[in-house]
Amino acid sequence: MDRPLRLEVVTPRRAVVRVEADAVFFPGLRGEVGVLPGHTPFLTALGTGELRYTEGPRDRHVAVSGGFAEVRDDRVLVLADWAETPEEIDVAQALADKKEAEALLKTTYGEELKTAQGRLARAMARIRVVERSS
Repeated sequence: MDRPLRLEVVTPRRAVVRVEADAVFFPGLRGEVGVLPGHTPFLTALGTGELRYTEGPRDRHVAVSGGFAEVRDDRVLVLADWAETPEEIDVAQALADKKEAEALLKTTYGEELKTAQGRLARAMARIRVVERSS
């Protein structure tokens, strides 16, 4: 690759990641979005899941949820409602959150169901990020 991408992942509370990356992949609302240097500019809503970026031969992972991503001039700016790196994730808590969300899915409906689905998606993202970073 001729030039790297500048990746920034920011939440309302802090900057989570600021690096140069060869490629960036993140969850959109309709599936995974991949960005390489020279990509056409765009703005999109961010889904819940795993953001992955490549630095040389190594993939790095961040759990993200909600917000927006902007791609412009070889820069990927992710303004996430929530984001965690593997080092920040409490695996035991993520597993407990997953179990609790799965139990709620069996007994709720309407808006509570959507909330439980969101909790499950965040827990699963956290678990996947830790597993893939090991």
